[in-house]
Amino acid sequence: MTVAPGVHIPATELQLSAIAGGGPGGQHVNRSATRVVLQWNVRATRALRAEQRERVLEKLASRLDSDGALRIVAGEYRSQLQNRRAALERLRQLVARALVVPRARKATTPTFGSVQERLSTKRQRAETKRQRRRPLDD
Repeated sequence: MTVAPGVHIPATELQLSAIAGGGPGGQHVNRSATRVVLQWNVRATRALRAEQRERVLEKLASRLDSDGALRIVAGEYRSQLQNRRAALERLRQLVARALVVPRARKATTPTFGSVQERLSTKRQRAETKRQRRRPLDD
């Protein structure tokens, strides 16, 4: 499965299992295992380079278990195949979002004009407040 350019998760690293879905639905939901559980161990994967693995572990830390496995459960659909596709797509989106490296912020200096405008506005505001004061009685 291709997650991002240059990142491919081999199918052998993904553990898919089907379980019976809970909730209302009658006989169909009680008799068929349409809910899909997808597990992928981020710590043990060979699909990511070291820095990518660290980034994914950091970004998805709240979703990982103690072994470093990411668990996704999909049960929105009545079909096991659709739930499998939904779980794989959710995994792809989660990992792709975690791999995005934010652009470094470049420090900039304010322009001369913007500094002058700010100081001018500041002087005007100070003058307005000064005029609102009570006159001092001598």
